[in-house]
Amino acid sequence: MADEPLVLGIETSCDETGVGIVRGHTLLADAVASSVDEHARFGGVVPEVASRAHLEAMVPTIRRALKEAGVAASDLDGIAVTAGPGLAGALLVGVSAAKAYAYALGKPLYGVNHLASHICVDQLEHGALPEPTMALLVSGGHSSLLLAPDITSDVRPLGSTIDDAAGEAFDKVARVLHLGFPGGPVIDRYAREGDPDAIRFPRGLTGSRDPVYDFSFSGLKTAVARWIEAKRAAGEEVPVADVAASFQEAVVDVLTRKAVRACKDNGVDHLMIGGGVAANSRLRALAQDRCEKAGITLRVPRPKLCTDNGAMVAALGAEMVARNRPASAWDLPADSSLPVTEPHVPAPDHDHGPGGHSHTHGHGHGHAHDHDHFHELSKDNLYP
Repeated sequence: MADEPLVLGIETSCDETGVGIVRGHTLLADAVASSVDEHARFGGVVPEVASRAHLEAMVPTIRRALKEAGVAASDLDGIAVTAGPGLAGALLVGVSAAKAYAYALGKPLYGVNHLASHICVDQLEHGALPEPTMALLVSGGHSSLLLAPDITSDVRPLGSTIDDAAGEAFDKVARVLHLGFPGGPVIDRYAREGDPDAIRFPRGLTGSRDPVYDFSFSGLKTAVARWIEAKRAAGEEVPVADVAASFQEAVVDVLTRKAVRACKDNGVDHLMIGGGVAANSRLRALAQDRCEKAGITLRVPRPKLCTDNGAMVAALGAEMVARNRPASAWDLPADSSLPVTEPHVPAPDHDHGPGGHSHTHGHGHGHAHDHDHFHELSKDNLYP
């Protein structure tokens, strides 16, 4: 274990400041500072509020992670950070912090993809990912089916949402039901007391002529809202638990049906589910049932690792180091629309990484840092 790469990961794509530290596939620290309470009164995430919260939380959260892991910053083999996709301002805070730490410590910098990180985090729970891995990622901003022959360099999108993502639909339905924000956990809680067959809500894009792997939850969201409005207009009480259960069933039915089909069509016998909605209890149960019947092995991280966190970024960063992937450049951008086909953002010329670093992680896992003179002088100025 001591020979495996030790990497710190920073995640700031939305409203949570996550800092994780992993050694290889072992999680050492997972520190999170959430600003969700600051957004609740607005009914959704406010980008500027999120960015300011990241600024305030960044240094204390990094210090907490290092303390929890029992390591010094100088022990790290690399700094990984979510470069995208996500909220531009929020991403910029994380990328700027990662650059500062990497530069000051003389460590390689790895800008990684948020979605690929959600897949890679499962290695911290269930060991190395099978190759290829089929992944269903479901969150507030994404509903995607991805085939990953190599999580560090080859991630292929099979399908995605064409309108509202699953998590976004949960938030909007919860708002119509006056249940607050975020909607996912509260819908899940009410659904446990309701009847999933009470109301037959539509299943989007499941017709014979519809795209096989794409998702659409906008129509479902509208159907639920109109059903509730009709009840209220008639002066009738809205059965909140039954609405929550029926809506939730419509979502997870479509997600699991398409995911299992993708596995069968592509000859993949493993399915990994990640993203915030993967914490949903009914999604996990139905996926397990359908995968067992189809002879597919299901891999779902524990709920805390499904939501946004720094551990997932560190996990992908450690994999980059272990496989000798090129580091990112100092001008690494925060890319709010970074495509999932780019698991990480290497330096343009694929050189030895930023700051003149050359690093190897082969036999013996040795590290050599060949700093240029300007870099050394800058470090002295920063830390006399």
